[in-house]
Amino acid sequence: MPNQPVNVLLTGVTGFLGQAVLERLLSSTDATITTVIRPKGSQTGRARLDRLLRKPVFASWRRAVGDAEAQRIFAERTAVIEGDLSTLERIDVPVDVVVHSASTVSFDAPIDEAFANNVGGPQALYGALSASGLDPHVIHVSTCYVGGIAKGLRPEASVDHDVDWRAELQAARVARAEAEAASRTPEMLQTFIDQATAGHGKEGPKTVARASEQARVDWITARMVELGRTRARSLGWTDVYTFSKAMGERVAEQEWAGKGHRLSIVRPSIIESALRHPVPGWIDGFKVADPLIMAYAKGHLPEFPGLPDSVLDVIPVDYVVNVVLALARLGHQGPEASDAGYYQVCSGASNPLPFHRMYGEVRTFFLQHPLQDDKGHPIVVPTWRFPANNAAERSLRFKERLSALGSRIGAALPSSPLTQRWTSTLNRMERGLGSLRNYVDLYQSYTRTEMLFDDQQTRALGAKLPAGTPEDETFDIRDIDWTHYWQDVHLPAMTSLAKVHARASSARKASRSKARPLESGTDVLAVFDLEGTVLPSSLLTQYLSIMRFIRPLGQFPSELVDLIGKTNVYLKAERRDRGEFVRAFSRRYAGTRVTDIERAVDGAWGEALMRSLRPGALARIEQHRAAGHRTVLVTGSLDLLAAPLAPLFEDVIASSMDVEDGRLTGYLATPPMVDEARAQWLKDYADKHGIDLTRSHGYGDSVADVSWLRLVGRPVAVNPDLPLYRVASRQYWPIEDWKRS
Repeated sequence: MPNQPVNVLLTGVTGFLGQAVLERLLSSTDATITTVIRPKGSQTGRARLDRLLRKPVFASWRRAVGDAEAQRIFAERTAVIEGDLSTLERIDVPVDVVVHSASTVSFDAPIDEAFANNVGGPQALYGALSASGLDPHVIHVSTCYVGGIAKGLRPEASVDHDVDWRAELQAARVARAEAEAASRTPEMLQTFIDQATAGHGKEGPKTVARASEQARVDWITARMVELGRTRARSLGWTDVYTFSKAMGERVAEQEWAGKGHRLSIVRPSIIESALRHPVPGWIDGFKVADPLIMAYAKGHLPEFPGLPDSVLDVIPVDYVVNVVLALARLGHQGPEASDAGYYQVCSGASNPLPFHRMYGEVRTFFLQHPLQDDKGHPIVVPTWRFPANNAAERSLRFKERLSALGSRIGAALPSSPLTQRWTSTLNRMERGLGSLRNYVDLYQSYTRTEMLFDDQQTRALGAKLPAGTPEDETFDIRDIDWTHYWQDVHLPAMTSLAKVHARASSARKASRSKARPLESGTDVLAVFDLEGTVLPSSLLTQYLSIMRFIRPLGQFPSELVDLIGKTNVYLKAERRDRGEFVRAFSRRYAGTRVTDIERAVDGAWGEALMRSLRPGALARIEQHRAAGHRTVLVTGSLDLLAAPLAPLFEDVIASSMDVEDGRLTGYLATPPMVDEARAQWLKDYADKHGIDLTRSHGYGDSVADVSWLRLVGRPVAVNPDLPLYRVASRQYWPIEDWKRS
């Protein structure tokens, strides 16, 4: 920087590149840095900025100057403009240099989000600078891939296109409103309702409504993503990211350089971990190529449709930062007014890395340093043969159809250890295929490219660096030894980061999927379902067993025939709504004398019921009682039939039936205590008894129990049906077998 202090305005400071630029400005210059940061939740923009000082990117600088001094410098030399970049109207601080690095970098962002940040953001920024009468040198960070789908050498120059960025920005802004309107037609709403009912009908109407609305929101998001993808391709860009960044460049050219100001456009290729500064391998989370690399290392990508001789253009983050630093140090000596300088920070032309070589480096590293699977065994990475794209696509589509067929078959099977293993295998297959589809759709444009990016102007800028410039401030891409970078810097950093994530994920899963020791407490509730959980019986088997004790033996065959004849009616009711099934089945008790049921319950039937209690249920009930917890049994069954279990619980919540002349009418006195009715009861019960639901426990066996199990802090799936097994597996709820002690 010049001797006098320079005022830098920095956007995107919380991002990967923005953090690195801020660290460099603080550690290597005397600049004062003003950042534009929007509040997030209860956090102010200033609080978000201050949190950055504790991140690894600043660790070396903090050690060098001391924590107290680092905090003092950080407080004195940084300031915040609170607010969203897209709504910026004026800038009331002196600005000599602007580094604009804020952007949405997702390849598949919804089109309105991508354009709001990558086009609307720079439009607002340059408008605010002009409105404030400021004339700084603007360093606009873009990407090498703004040229779109092309072949051959891509120059450091303005992209040749005639797309109207204003029209595209306006279209992107109204696209969500149009998608919202399309999602609210009766036909679409009915589609969402049908989808939600099929997947969540047994959980209750509120759950269905929430799932229906979520399906509508997801449909809008998917439509916005697809619109971004197809609009970009229709105009010759690979995805909405490169399309919107190209439009953002045009904003900078027209709204800043075109109005007589100095502009430098910096175009990095694929930014990855640092080669030298702040430390070798520094990176803030997985970046563009890393999910693909880690998926390969985990054995999830048996093949990939890339071109082995295409160039995967990768650049260390500190090289990009050093180019920005060199341009910032030009200050008022930057490019001529009304002109723009273009600097492509890339490797393809000067030090190319063919895709097959990168694959070889990655394969070599993970053969020598394999990751481990869930059982602690080393993962042997697959061998890629780089098939033609059509062959890979056909193979992927076949596997997707096979997976979908397996899911339909699995949905019709009863729950058992075998079908649960089948379900787990299908879930893993679906996740793997989903990831593979995502990688193929997003990455193949970059692993099949036939473009090379020229970097003559960037190398010329590097040649102007003063003699004695520290090596870690240089950026000659020809100095990089790719084998050293991959084997000794980047891949070790990726592996360390992956292990940290894996340990944290495993710890979270373990803590959620294992039954923890019971904590003592009188404000803790343990809620038990009855049929299928505490007892192995169902409403049907319960009915048959009680009728054997109270009906003449001669009537039993006709009773059984009638029951079989109505099985289809009951099954349809059960599939539609658990409460509907309970009501329909309860009609079978019409005309039964209450005294007959009470006699059987107090006698042999009740004794048989107690003997059939699952051993695991009895053990868990006793554990909760010993811990001082309030135990409650909640069932859709009749209170008359649940009476023998009362001594085991503080409360038994069951259905009651109207009685006329000593006989059951078949009509329930109150709605059945199932799915969401049980969830609402649980909320009220907790309020009345001072229960802490976050510490409470729930035990259920059916997907119909999900709505109330979600309310407790410690839900457990007990001998679950397959739909509940899937939910429990995804949520990492403990899954227990109570058939044994």
